Amino acid sequence: MSTTETIPAQRTVASTQSEMTEIVLPNDTNTLGNLLGGRLMHFIDLNGAMAAYRHSRTYIVTAAMDHIDFIRPVHLGDLVTLKSSVNRAFTSSMEVGVKVWAENTQTGVQCHVASAYLVFVAIDKNGRPVPVPQLVPETANEIRRHADALLRREHREAESARRKHERYATTANEDDCTVIK
Repeated sequence: MSTTETIPAQRTVASTQSEMTEIVLPNDTNTLGNLLGGRLMHFIDLNGAMAAYRHSRTYIVTAAMDHIDFIRPVHLGDLVTLKSSVNRAFTSSMEVGVKVWAENTQTGVQCHVASAYLVFVAIDKNGRPVPVPQLVPETANEIRRHADALLRREHREAESARRKHERYATTANEDDCTVIK
């Protein structure tokens, strides 16, 4: 985005929605023929980033994968469909929800297999946070997800403060880096 372009003051949830489909290939699976959790997390990150890009229209980075539920295994040969949208926009960060379905290509049966919440931060070319447009939820479901995102953010911030306090208490303000000899 050039500096002469202006960012709209707000966007709708619908304008952020993204969908992608992948086929589970042998290289994506473990020894049981199930999709690797890390590979699914990669797909989730990519799909979530697409929604964040659509909202911010600038560079973004993944700041957190706040929560992920692996509900059931995904098998070799299944189609995996991921759908995402921004749940809430803050100053420079956005919470994105991603829902994942697997489709058996032989039977056509589709099952919900995973859900996740991610946080992305909009940045400029120098890696500095930049403001994002407000998000306007329109449907009852979007309004609920918008409210829930604020609660999750408050929980993340409280947990981060707790971990930071614990880290300082146990390390006596030592650096978290260790020299290996």
